[in-house]
Parts: sequence; structure tokens; C-alpha cells
Amino acid sequence: MAQANDTIPILIVGGGPSGLTMGYMLSQLGVPSLIIERYPTRLDVPKAHALSPRSLELCRQFGLDVNEIRKLGTSREDGCWVNFITNLSGKLVGRLPYERMDREVLDATPAMIHNVTQPMYEDYVAERVRGSGLVEIRKNHSFVKLQDFGDHVLTTIEDRDARKEYTVKSSYVTACDGAKSPVRQFLGIGSEGEDSYEPMMTIHINVDLRPVVKDRAGMLHWVMDPEVSGFIIGYDLSGNQVLICNFDAEKHPVESWSEDICRRIVNAAIGTEVPYDVISYRPWVISRKVAKQYRKGRVFLAGDAAHSFPPTGGLGLNSGLGDVHNLVYKLSAVYRGFAADCSLNGYEYDRRQVAVVNSQQSLKNGKQIFGLLKALGTTDPDVSKARENLYRNIEDPETMTKIDEGIEGQREHFDNLGLHIGYVYGDREIPKNASVYEPSCTPGARLPHAWIIPLSPGLIKLPAIDSSYITELSPEEVQAKQFSTLDLCPFDTFTLIADESSAPHLEKRVQYLQLSGLLSSSPKIQVVVEGRDFGVQPGVSGEKWIELMGLRKGQATLIRPDQHILACFGFEEGASHVFQALSEYFEWDRLE
Repeated sequence: MAQANDTIPILIVGGGPSGLTMGYMLSQLGVPSLIIERYPTRLDVPKAHALSPRSLELCRQFGLDVNEIRKLGTSREDGCWVNFITNLSGKLVGRLPYERMDREVLDATPAMIHNVTQPMYEDYVAERVRGSGLVEIRKNHSFVKLQDFGDHVLTTIEDRDARKEYTVKSSYVTACDGAKSPVRQFLGIGSEGEDSYEPMMTIHINVDLRPVVKDRAGMLHWVMDPEVSGFIIGYDLSGNQVLICNFDAEKHPVESWSEDICRRIVNAAIGTEVPYDVISYRPWVISRKVAKQYRKGRVFLAGDAAHSFPPTGGLGLNSGLGDVHNLVYKLSAVYRGFAADCSLNGYEYDRRQVAVVNSQQSLKNGKQIFGLLKALGTTDPDVSKARENLYRNIEDPETMTKIDEGIEGQREHFDNLGLHIGYVYGDREIPKNASVYEPSCTPGARLPHAWIIPLSPGLIKLPAIDSSYITELSPEEVQAKQFSTLDLCPFDTFTLIADESSAPHLEKRVQYLQLSGLLSSSPKIQVVVEGRDFGVQPGVSGEKWIELMGLRKGQATLIRPDQHILACFGFEEGASHVFQALSEYFEWDRLE
């Protein structure tokens, strides 16, 4: 265990999904870190439930096996629908797909969204963190204060078991300590956004719902009964669910809540008598907050410490994982000495706009779903009258037409593919539709995906993707969907993608620069050649990828270690363009 004033390269405050993932990723880059967690154990509430395609892509890049992760959590069959219902045993009012779980989505990403509870994901990552040898986790240790001396940070930490304080010296501190981040508050960093002041209650239950839902399995069950006014997340239909509802704080103040009140609401949501346990219930308030700055001196904010969204959209956890994925390589580059400290400013430049867009989308989703409740007539304060309105409206053809339109209007709420994989670093425009994804070969964009055939032994050191969970795929299709263009990009390497005609020139120029010393202090650079090192799987998607990348037109593309494009250029511009792009990225002219 590190002692007072020992130097730790990176101190991570908070051991949730962002903190644990950051520690793991740093360990894979050879950078030691210390994670402090405020509590000895976590809450049992499942919390977030979906790992987005992008989150699974970045997990895979760092060696977290997505095939193993898919064995955890909810099956595709149980999790691919959103049901709009009077109650679980009542009438199905409407239905939408939950996110993109159709086979065609694999043309855009190698990793379809997967529903797995936050505690399950944390346990999976924590096990690998403990086995890394480079990360220490201290539970029941909390942040007290810090001093930034310009070239290091001294952080005072309380050992809550021993009731003693001690000091840790680190090169940098990353706060992953939640929406109420003590680190952010200590630094005096404000946030933009707002609280809705609409109180919400999360009720964690354990009940076998399969006999109730029968053939209407789904990830989300939006219950229209006015007693509930919320939704059930079916993490495991056989025994692990959460009901989230809003409530009248004047009628039922938080302090008046009891298990009896929870049971009344859960009974209304289920609509029939079944045995169940109420594990816990806790109130919270919908908020949309994005920190005004992600960096202050040698301290960074990530995850919920940097942004908090309403749960309508499931973007919070995934945004946090994207944060640390973006930050870890930058920190590693500075730690290794080939990047200037000022290059770390690129973290806020990249990630803050993503949070702004995601927070606005989450708020928009919430407003739209409330509008749907109005259309159903369930907002009358008299529960009996509201229920009467509901059942009358769903039997009226004219009203049902409006309700159907309202449900269809929720499609964007439950399909965020464009936000998950379509964000472009540096782009400040707000997407017109969260569902629409158009691959782009432009600086800042994620490298477009296509299925490939590795041709060079040892080029890809990742296990083959097992796509057999999509039962509609033939054995031949499963075999063809094992490796992605994203797999060409190791987490510690810049990757230059070219075709066979331009590769010899580029390779000679890069080799010359490395031998001349101009790139001697840089990270690794590999030239990967389409047609020599890999081929795209036959078909329209592969042909579109080659055209998009400009490979037949002599275009080369330089990919950052985080799988986002750094630069595109013609092969005649050669390695001098590579050197210029890297110089600007790492701010080499500002290295001391």
C-alpha cells in the first residue's frame, strides 16, 4: 500500500464504472494508479443497465472480452423491446424496439448494445483490475482536500475505518466520484444545466415476472396506470427489477415513504397478485448537469462527476466510459514523456460537447414521454378518474391514433445509435436525430467499422467476436463477423491505414522519420495495408468502406489510439503530414 507522500502517477477518486475502467485501462498502458472508494460496499440497486455499442468497442480494444460480457446480464431475446402497457398483466398499448438490436446494426458496429447491470459490469472489471498488479483499490477511503503545486498534487484522504487522514502525492488526479462529486465541489467548478425538481423514486424488487409478462418480454415496460406513472426495468425477468416512478412530494413527502407505499405502487404496476420482495427504495431528482470545465490544473473530472443526465436514454454510464477511454492515452503519453501537459486540454475539447449533446437528448426524451402521458389522460390528480380516462382512451379509435403517434414519437428515445457511435470530436453541431448514424472518414470521427479478414499473422491479438447470439445469422455469416476494422487499432499505437499502391512510399517515409530521430520520442506507429495485412469481407458494406476511406484514390488515414481519426491525407504528402499531425496533437513544440 502506498504511504503518505509516496508518488502515484494517477490518483482516481471514485471506484464506480468510470473509475474502475480507468484504472484497468491505465494498467494495460503500464501506468500505475490508486483508486479510492468512499464506501466499503456499493448499493445493490442495479442502476444503469446497458453497455452501448461504443462502450463494448472500447472494452474490447483494451482486452475486456465482449464475448464474456454478453454472458452476463439480459439475453437479447428478453431485452429487445420497450412495452407500453396499462400494467404488466393488462393491455399492451404499443411496442417499440429497444435500441438497435437487429442484425443490420452489425453493418455499423461489431458490438450490438447489451443489457447488463452496472454492479455486474463493475464486478467484472474489478476482478481484472485486481489481477493487473498496477492498480490498488482502497475501500472506505474518502477524499478530504487537495493542493495543486503545478508539478504534482497532494491529496488528503481519510481512512474511514481507522478514522485517520493521510496524504497521497500524485502527478494527476481524476475525479470519478459521482454526480455530487466532492472533488468538483472542492475545486469550485460550476455546472450548466438544471434540476427539474420533479421527485422520482427507485424501488428495487425481486419477483418472478415471467408468468406475468409471458410472451411480452422486454427491457423496459412503461406502465401507464396513473398509480405508477413510471417504468419497470427488467434486468432479469426471473428475479431482479427496478420500478422508477415520479410522485407527488406534497401528497407523499419523502420521509413518509414506507414499504407499504412501495407495495401499493408495485401492485398497480404488476396488476395481479404475485409474491415479491421490496429490497430497497430511494428518492432522487431528475437533473441535467454538465461541468463548465473538465480540467483544473492537474485535476480532471470524468463520468458523473463531469455530467449527470436524466435516465431517459441510458447515456450516463456510457458517456463516462467514453470519457476515461479518451483520457487514459493522453495521460499515458504525458507520463511517458512524449506529450506536453497542455495536450491534456484536448480531453475537455473532445468530451464536453459529447456530454452537452447527450444531456440535451436525455432531457428531450423525458419531455416527450411526459407528453405521451398527457395524451393518455393519466395526469389527472384523481387516480380513479385518471385510470378511467386511460381505459376509455385506449378503447377509442380516434384517441388511439394519437396515442400510436405519440408512441412512435418515442422511437428516438429508445434508439441512440447516432449518439453512441456517431459523435465527431470538434463538431459543435447538435444532431438533428439521435438515431441516425452516417459513417464518416473525417478528423475527429470514430474509424468506420467494416468486417475484415486478417491476413498478417499476429496483426490482431484479440479473440474472435462470437456473433452467434444473433440467432438469425447463418454459420457462414457468424464466421464472417469475427474481426472489425476497429481491431486494427491497438490502444497504445497510432495506426496508418493505406492501400497497397501507397503503402511502400508511406512506410519508407515513416521509417526515415523514425531513424532520423524526429519520431524517436513518439508513440508507436504502424502502417496497416488493405490487401496485404487485411481484407474486407466481400459484399456491399465492405465496398462502401473502401470507398469511404478513399483507399483507391491514394488516401491514407491516421487513427489515434482511441480509434478516432486524427488526419486524412494523400500518400504524396507522406510521413511529413504524419509528423505534423502528431506534433499538433501532442504539442511537441511546447515540451520543455
